[in-house]
Amino acid sequence: MKTLIQGGRIIDPASGLDTIGSIAIASGRIVGIGSLPADFAPDRQIDANGLWVLPGLVDLCARLGEPGYEHAGLLETEMHAAAAGGVTSVVCPPDTAPILDEAGLVEMLKFRAANLRQSRLFPLGALTRGLKGEVLTELAHLTHAGCIGFSQADVALRDNQVLQRALQYASTFGYSVWLRPQDHALGKGVAASSPLAQRLGLSGVPVAAETIALHTIFELLRSAPCHVHLCRLSSAQGVELVRQARAEGLPVTCDVSINSLFLTDLDIGFFDSRARLNPPLRQQRDREALAAALADGTIDALVSDHTPVDDDAKTMPFAEAAPGATGLELLLALAHKWSDDAQVPLARAIAAVTSGAAQVAGEALGTLRASVGRLVQGGVADLCLYDPAASWVVGPDALQSSGKQTPFEGYELPGRVRATLVAGEVAFERAAQPAPQPAHP
Repeated sequence: MKTLIQGGRIIDPASGLDTIGSIAIASGRIVGIGSLPADFAPDRQIDANGLWVLPGLVDLCARLGEPGYEHAGLLETEMHAAAAGGVTSVVCPPDTAPILDEAGLVEMLKFRAANLRQSRLFPLGALTRGLKGEVLTELAHLTHAGCIGFSQADVALRDNQVLQRALQYASTFGYSVWLRPQDHALGKGVAASSPLAQRLGLSGVPVAAETIALHTIFELLRSAPCHVHLCRLSSAQGVELVRQARAEGLPVTCDVSINSLFLTDLDIGFFDSRARLNPPLRQQRDREALAAALADGTIDALVSDHTPVDDDAKTMPFAEAAPGATGLELLLALAHKWSDDAQVPLARAIAAVTSGAAQVAGEALGTLRASVGRLVQGGVADLCLYDPAASWVVGPDALQSSGKQTPFEGYELPGRVRATLVAGEVAFERAAQPAPQPAHP
């Protein structure tokens, strides 16, 4: 199948490309950008006039409902939602049921995802058996099964000796450890510690829960250097510690969620359970520090933190409601909105959800490393067509995901994904909206 995408604005932050032109695709790969092969005869032509042609997005944190949480979302629906959001590569945490701590479970999940022919799936394996923080999993077996790194998801490690051994093992064999910095004892609340949480009577999570964990990770890294990815930073103090660690040369990367980039604890309002999230929403100064760090590259990537939650689990008192929100379909539009609102260069905003995110995974992507999150001649044809002039209102009817719960409900967002291609095949295509008809006299 040969496809020609013509007339679009081609934007590839990794190479600095930003031009109007065409992209030729054959056998699942890009064979021409701008200038086309002389003998190229497309089977299908896509008119991209007025659209942005972008690398497929890379989302470093998205839960997909399976296995174990099918009541909240099925793999089919959530992978379809990913494609609808322009996301062609999805990293999923290991906190499924059963937990991804055995090679057979990882292989089954990857097999099912591959058969759907939607987005690519890159699982994280559990760092410890059952995420109990006691015994390391068979990291080599999980790597062979397809895991790109190892994580505790949202389960904080209690024993620093286990973390030390994990980092030593990862350092020896070149593995990547993904950690959400959170102290076990201090991280048990349901909202960020603040005057608002006190007034609402909600148990708080102090900033120290993040900074103490960061200090511990960095101290252990100095004696056992390996790649550690810090998931979903939430505080200004945490950002500053990461900035210092990177200046020191420690091999750390990090990301921030769309929730923490746009929202604060004030968005809890009067116990709005849609804002019950992990990590909890913090204050305005934290949000501003996170945005500045994402803009200057201290934070490498923006993630959706997609966690489909069924309505029953959210229709509860705030402290009892399940944490999480849908996000896959909001990621690109919110990156676009951040660029517009904060006057951040468009290339930086797009890089945060494409090439910057792909660089975090790095060598673990194997043969895809050179082309995931990028538009490269000869690379895989994972890309999305995005209409920047469109707008839409976030609501249940506008979302493909089974999870309809989001604190962004009612927001009017810029831009809309028109089509997503994975390996040159159309994984999602949005039907064109009919033109408004003139009223009869």
